[in-house]
Amino acid sequence: MNDGELEKILKSISDRSLSVNEAMEKLRNFTYSDLGFARIDHHRELRTGYPEIVYCAGKTPEQLGAIFTAMEENGNNIIGTRASTKMFEYISPLFTDAVYYEIARIISIKKTESVPPPTKIAVITAGTSDIPVAEEAAITAELLGNNVVRIYDAGVAGIHRLVDKLPEIRECRVAIVIAGMEGALASVVGGLVNMPVIAVPTSVGYGASFEGLSALLAMLTSCAAGVTVVNIDNGFGAGFSASRINRL
Repeated sequence: MNDGELEKILKSISDRSLSVNEAMEKLRNFTYSDLGFARIDHHRELRTGYPEIVYCAGKTPEQLGAIFTAMEENGNNIIGTRASTKMFEYISPLFTDAVYYEIARIISIKKTESVPPPTKIAVITAGTSDIPVAEEAAITAELLGNNVVRIYDAGVAGIHRLVDKLPEIRECRVAIVIAGMEGALASVVGGLVNMPVIAVPTSVGYGASFEGLSALLAMLTSCAAGVTVVNIDNGFGAGFSASRINRL
């Protein structure tokens, strides 16, 4: 849809030949900015409830600057995942309200705030080494307008560390469980709570863990019902999915 088509829709609303609901349906297909190397989807939030989120890895700082500029001009909240410190050093002078979450590797530029739902998301890790993936999940969920409860280093090697936190976990609506090694924590949590569990395998572990493959396979074959699994180290995907569940 081009600007001329948008003008026709707005005129149709003003002369009442098109209802607001019909116009909204047409606008769901509008519009994007073509930067040559990227096409920025400005109406993704209208269609899906969330704005487009930028995967920064593999892009140059200059490309990110152009993408962020196009998004900011349309009033979008901006979330950039897998961003390096070097990228933020380039972005920060251009966008003075940009925030960098170093552990999560996320750049955020907020234009609007949303009211969090009363329910929360639990983010649970097996070990301290899983925290970078956990922070990617937690920060993603928070930037999408949720309150998050962090419970770190509660793996099955010391199960009492998890049991102590069960009352806190059970007050949440969805749990993200992050583990490497053998990935057993997701099954344990799945057998103790009555909420959806999103399992995230991490590439943490010794040689036989195959950079997260053993945890992935263990989580996929979990005997606990209600456990779903995202890809290895995909904290963002888990945070995004948990937000959708929590904000239903």
